[in-house]
Amino acid sequence: MKFSTEELIQGIQSGNKRLIAKAITLVESKKAEHRIQAEELLKKIMPLTGNSIRVGVTGVPGAGKSTFIENFGRLAISNGRKVAVLAIDPSSAVNKGSILGDKTRMEELAKEENAFIRPSPSSGFLGGVANTTFETMMICEAAGYDYILIETVGVGQSEVLVADITDIFLFLKIIGGGDELQGIKRGIMEMVDVIFINKVEQDNLPKAKNTRLELKRALDFIPPKEKDWKVPVLLGSALHNEGLGDVYQKIDEFIRLKKKTGRFEKVRTQQAEKRFDYWVQEYILAMMKRNNSMEEAYIQHKKNASAMVSNPSTEAKLFVEKFLKDS
Repeated sequence: MKFSTEELIQGIQSGNKRLIAKAITLVESKKAEHRIQAEELLKKIMPLTGNSIRVGVTGVPGAGKSTFIENFGRLAISNGRKVAVLAIDPSSAVNKGSILGDKTRMEELAKEENAFIRPSPSSGFLGGVANTTFETMMICEAAGYDYILIETVGVGQSEVLVADITDIFLFLKIIGGGDELQGIKRGIMEMVDVIFINKVEQDNLPKAKNTRLELKRALDFIPPKEKDWKVPVLLGSALHNEGLGDVYQKIDEFIRLKKKTGRFEKVRTQQAEKRFDYWVQEYILAMMKRNNSMEEAYIQHKKNASAMVSNPSTEAKLFVEKFLKDS
């Protein structure tokens, strides 16, 4: 059944999870007629957006992101908050479909009336985010969710894309063998706002404390992302609900600081501008491909690039110049 834009908006505002999911599916669709309705929907719900706290959660596979999000979400709900989870799953390289199904890994949170969980395939989009995650957040905000938790794939590709659509960037770390800082890129350390060392038990507590000390030392060499904010390195176990209250408190402190300094709105404005730039590129490319002669030119220049006939950047430049000349 196809729903009208008005029906979807009413469903979003009333908290109807089925219609919220339908609205997200509409926004994720690449069909031309769906894009037109999606744009109309997003335009009409904009006045209802902007009131959530957007939290990016990243970490290597096995860091316990899903367990952390489930129990953190339940903690937030117990404090009177509504929580939406956008669990970005790795996509199948064959059909672009989601292959993990986070909803099945957050069974307890899924039972909560004030929780909404949406697994979305990354569809090959770098950074472990789906290309419509930002727009999906708008729908969840319009539905009145206070916390939007974005779980990334955690594959180490361009985590900056996650930081660019959230208010706070949380990094989950686990204790491994050898150098505890091994594998943590400087770029990630420059983006994080809170670090949570997960899966801390009594038998590995001394090692966890050493890891915390090493991380704090490493952070001392990195310019602060936010003035007057020292990135906290917290210990705990998401599985056993230990340390999650500290994370909740630090998130609250961080958001209050950003709002006090005016950085909160400034950063959100910058994020919206980046989304504008992204969609400008998407729509220009789509327009190029719709033009038959341009589509042929696009295919030819792409072949030249892939065959290394010339530099890919040169081929891209030649194609764009041809498009602008013929427009």
